[in-house]
Parts: sequence; structure tokens; C-alpha cells
Amino acid sequence: MTAVIAVLVVLVILVLIGLAMSIRIVRQYEKGVVFRFGQITGARDPGLRLIIPFADVMHHISLRIVTMPIQSQGIITRDNVSVDVSAVAYFRVVDAIKSVIAIENVSSAINQIAQTTLRKVVGQHTLDETLSETDRINLDIRRILDVTTTEWGVDVTLVELKDIQLPDTMKRAMAKQAEAEREKRAKIISAQGEALAASALGEASDMMMAHPLALQLRNLQSLVEIAVDKNSTVVFPSPLMSTIGELGSFLSREATAAAPAPQPPLDRPDAQLPAKPVRLPVPDPVHVPAPNGATGTP
Repeated sequence: MTAVIAVLVVLVILVLIGLAMSIRIVRQYEKGVVFRFGQITGARDPGLRLIIPFADVMHHISLRIVTMPIQSQGIITRDNVSVDVSAVAYFRVVDAIKSVIAIENVSSAINQIAQTTLRKVVGQHTLDETLSETDRINLDIRRILDVTTTEWGVDVTLVELKDIQLPDTMKRAMAKQAEAEREKRAKIISAQGEALAASALGEASDMMMAHPLALQLRNLQSLVEIAVDKNSTVVFPSPLMSTIGELGSFLSREATAAAPAPQPPLDRPDAQLPAKPVRLPVPDPVHVPAPNGATGTP
């Protein structure tokens, strides 16, 4: 009886060990690839899965997007400028079976091919294109990587240039170029402003020529502006003084023309304006001979 109980206990233990070895848990973001005696039998979906102990081997393949930095490396552009470029790549496994049987280490392989592709693509562009057309370079790198990684069951979702390091001499040259470009724009804007100001002054001068009084008022305004500075001595140019005289004459004529003519009183309709005084001619003095030969006036 004791021997039977011992055998039963051993059998239970063996069953438990077999169950423990045959039970596998596949997570939601994984795929299970099962090999039976070295031959692939298929992929297992997430959940609780059973395999045959000592016969089946399961590999867990993650389907999440992997972020892989591409280390900085020296690259010579098409215009013979040496730059250090680093990037980052994002990829994920879309076919778990291919990623296991087609290549040994997916991450290492993608890292190496990404470095060579980055050097090849950047070397085909000039420095200005590398700095300004990063989107096109990213698309070119991704397109080249997809052609190779599709056979591995991997999809490269995104490639981005992370940093571009320039030599110090090139940085100084680019700074001088940017400064010259800003000076050019400033001079162009200043010239355009002067052209607009000259055009406005020309229109104003034409208007003042058509209206002389406007020019005189502008001269007076200039006097007011000079007086604001509280100068001890003010020098008036001669054209300005003649302008002030002309303005005074103009105001006098306007006042004379606007004055009403004299009217006779209303209570004497027959009254007439006083006649102008008549000046009579004065006769010349008569010279009368004085006694003893003297002359005199009577």
C-alpha cells in the first residue's frame, strides 16, 4: 500500500511538472513562434497556450514599435563638407515568423543598415540641402530601409535626422553669410522707404505749387517748430521774410474786399454823400519895386 501511494505521488508530481513545462503565456503585444524538433509549426496568438514539453520550443516576439538611435558618424556631403550626422529610427515587427527565421538579430541588422543608408543618402546632397530638406532625406532613408527590412518581416515606420554638427570654420562662414543677407535686406528696405518718401514729397510739392498759401502756412509752421526748441537766436531766411510780407498783403486785400461799403442814413433818403473839397489855384505873388532900388513882396 505504501508503494502504491508513493507511485501515485510521483505520478502527480510528474504531471504537475509536465503541465508547468507545457503551459506558456503570450502577452497581448507579443506573438509566440513554436518550433517542434527544430521545425517551425506556426505562430501563437496572445493568451494561455500549451506546448509539448521537450518537443516544442516557443520564442516570444514583441510587436511593439522599437526606438533605435543611430550613432553620429562623419559624412562628406556632395560639396565636400564634412559633417557629423546622427539619427533615430522607429521600426516594428509585422511578421513574427520571418523575423525569427530570416535574420538572427533584427535590431543589430537594422542599426547597421541604417548607418550605411544614412551615409549614402546624405552624401548625395549638398550642405544646404541637408540642412533645409531634412524631410526629403528622411523619406529617402526610410524608403531604402523598407526595401531590405520587408524581407525580414520588419516595417520601418519613421526615420528622423536628430542632429547635424558642422565644423567651426563652416559655422563662422554661415554666420557671415547670414549677416550679409540681413544687411542686404535692411538696405533694400531702407531704399524702398526713401523712394516712397521721395514720391510723397513730390506729391506734396506739386500741391503746394498749386496752392501758394499752403506753402506760406508750412513756412509759419516751421517757425513754430523752431520756437519750441527755445533757441536764443533765430535766423530767418530772406525768402521766408518775403513770404511773410506776401501773406500780410494777402490778408490786407482779403480784409478790404470783405469790408462793407458805407450806406446813407435811413431817415434821410435824399441825403447825399459829402462832396469832395475843391482846391482853388493860388495866384503867384506880385513883385513890386521897393524904394531906393530894393525889391520886396507887398
